[in-house]
Amino acid sequence: MKQHVVSALVENRAGTLSRVSGLFSRRGFNIDSLTVGETEDRSISRMTIAVTGDDAVLEQIIKQLGKLVDVIAVRELDPFSCIRREIMLVKIGADEKNRPAVIEIAGIFRSRVIDVSPSTITIEATGDIEKLDGLLLLLRPYGVLELARTGLVALERGPKVLSVSTLPLLTLSN
Repeated sequence: MKQHVVSALVENRAGTLSRVSGLFSRRGFNIDSLTVGETEDRSISRMTIAVTGDDAVLEQIIKQLGKLVDVIAVRELDPFSCIRREIMLVKIGADEKNRPAVIEIAGIFRSRVIDVSPSTITIEATGDIEKLDGLLLLLRPYGVLELARTGLVALERGPKVLSVSTLPLLTLSN
């Protein structure tokens, strides 16, 4: 089983997210990550959905998404030519003794310290999942007090685009 990243353009209106997530739950598909945000056209949102499964699961997901009236276009992103990022906020227990070590670790991962208190430090990190997991691994000994992750966002590299004006509804052929 491998992780697939599916990108979908959907109508930006009430109930769309509920219909998409309901489709997954009714079919017994687990969503690893789901992010949604407006595109350059405020009437359209882009969903980035990470799911784990075999090719048959992926095919079903794309077919079922393609049947929803709110879905304009959908396809799997090529894992070898897409840019994947996530944002993570992590609050660490850090007093004046261990604060320099925590700040040094954050710097190594090109993260930013965004808040400091007498007993905590909050770090913002952006990157691929492996980078964020690596940062967490090094920060855990200091005490992770809170953690928030945005979920995956992804776009394909180069000229390939998922766009209303250039693409028809994409589904896998049966």
